[in-house]
Amino acid sequence: MTEQVATDRAQTQDLGRRLGTVLRAGDVVILTGDLGAGKTTFTQGVAEGLRVRGPITSPTFVIARVHPSLADGPALVHVDAYRLGGSAELDDLDLDTSLEDSVTIIEWGSGIADVLADDHLEITLVADPASEHRRITLHANGPRSEQIVRELS
Repeated sequence: MTEQVATDRAQTQDLGRRLGTVLRAGDVVILTGDLGAGKTTFTQGVAEGLRVRGPITSPTFVIARVHPSLADGPALVHVDAYRLGGSAELDDLDLDTSLEDSVTIIEWGSGIADVLADDHLEITLVADPASEHRRITLHANGPRSEQIVRELS
């Protein structure tokens, strides 16, 4: 587990951008945090690092969006599990059909999305209500996600 502090929106996006440069097809990232913690802001940075088509907005009402690569990299599948009732509803999205070919980021996915891949990276964002500071904790679950965390250090 590793922890970083972002003092503003730009630093949150920058950490996401750095992550996006090391992610590859098949990687699954689960984002956890309260409303306003910076999950979508972080994902915007990841998308920039992956070089995928935007804009990146919260997929709360459409549940999932696919952002194709603008380069030779993988697409980004951006999912918001906030309105899902559990892993069965997540399974209905057939995300497993795109897992191997894309990077999948699931906001609000803790306890629901970890069934998608044994090896996944969990990122928790905690915002300080008195400032724009965010504590960002990366927790690796498996050898590939451990490698990702090492590459970011």
